[in-house]
Amino acid sequence: MTRTVVVVGGSSGIGRAIAAGFAGGEGTRVVATGHEQSAVGDLPNGVEGAVLDVRDAESVALFFAAFESLDVLINCAGVIRRNKAEFRQQDFADVLDINLNGTQRCCEAAHAALKVAGGCIINTASMLTYFGSATSPAYAASKGGVAQLTKSLAMAWASDGIRVNAIAPGWIATDLTRALTEDPARSDAILSRTPMKRWGRPDDLAGPARFLASPEAAFVTGAILPVDGGYSAS
Repeated sequence: MTRTVVVVGGSSGIGRAIAAGFAGGEGTRVVATGHEQSAVGDLPNGVEGAVLDVRDAESVALFFAAFESLDVLINCAGVIRRNKAEFRQQDFADVLDINLNGTQRCCEAAHAALKVAGGCIINTASMLTYFGSATSPAYAASKGGVAQLTKSLAMAWASDGIRVNAIAPGWIATDLTRALTEDPARSDAILSRTPMKRWGRPDDLAGPARFLASPEAAFVTGAILPVDGGYSAS
């Protein structure tokens, strides 16, 4: 029987690395989504591409209706607006709509297929789930919301045989953090607090995601797993 894994926002960054980490397994189908066709034109071997705008509830519903059964849903679609843009009302609303509402739309639309398979959901939280941000209030608020959504769905859907967890990445070197990795002062400040003294890599998230989706995590639900090199412990 084929195991089906969908990685929403799997065309770049952390999502792409996670999709690649699930691909190649015998009997595993991996589908990664991007917000436009150009984003899914060059995916890792063994990963199918699909266009999906998580802001469009109708498109999200139609996308997941095509799956009779779904083993793993991983929600990685997310944005951040720099230079204090998130203090503007429209930017604040847009970030929440993609990061938090988009995650909820995908979870709800995938519920029926996940129930058939006894599947699981892995959402993407953040270290800003736990800390505020003086420059990105919408991103921090959205990631705090993702944690509470994760815990709430874990409680609500346990009776359906669906586990719901989240990974909470620390400082990971991706396009979203390029401005920080290229700023020596900011990068040094981040590394000085990170016990492992390095930036994370997107593929650092693949193993934790595979664990949460595996039988070894059969009794794990409602958990937020930090993957941050010890940043949140320091």
